[in-house]
Amino acid sequence: MNWYIELVTTYPILTAMIQFAVLGTLGDAVSHWIVKRKIFSPYDFKTLILKIIEWPILAVMIKYAFIGFHGFIDILINNNYLPPLEGIGKSFAISTSMNLQFGPLLVIMHRLMDNLIAGKQNWKNLDKGFYSLLWFWIPAHTITFILPKEFQIGLAALWSLALGIILGFYNRKASDNK
Repeated sequence: MNWYIELVTTYPILTAMIQFAVLGTLGDAVSHWIVKRKIFSPYDFKTLILKIIEWPILAVMIKYAFIGFHGFIDILINNNYLPPLEGIGKSFAISTSMNLQFGPLLVIMHRLMDNLIAGKQNWKNLDKGFYSLLWFWIPAHTITFILPKEFQIGLAALWSLALGIILGFYNRKASDNK
């Protein structure tokens, strides 16, 4: 475990990019596997490469947001705009502020990049992405921000995989009911 801590501490942006490139792309792929019931790659080679590029771009945004919103909540506490918070209370405050302020931008950027990769405009069901900020990301990141900083981005990347699986089953059920 020390090698991981040393690696993410020494190369925070690069390791965030790699973790999201692998786990975020895998989450997208698993979601498509579940919906389309295809065991093999749901993407052609070009799309797969573009997805592997998309996720590191998102990872940089996420990494900066993690750092920024930690600081944002600390400043609010230090200036008495929030009560002194620790543990899960502080974690919830960071998660809520980040997902309500930065989250909508990330959802739109993710969809914009997905549209560019697909070569078509699809803004259908964007509201579900926004709702995921409330039902999934705020609770998930509340858990994430309880952890030491060295493990937060790694868990966030794992959450991306988990959400891909959840959405895959949800979208499969929705397509089965049509």
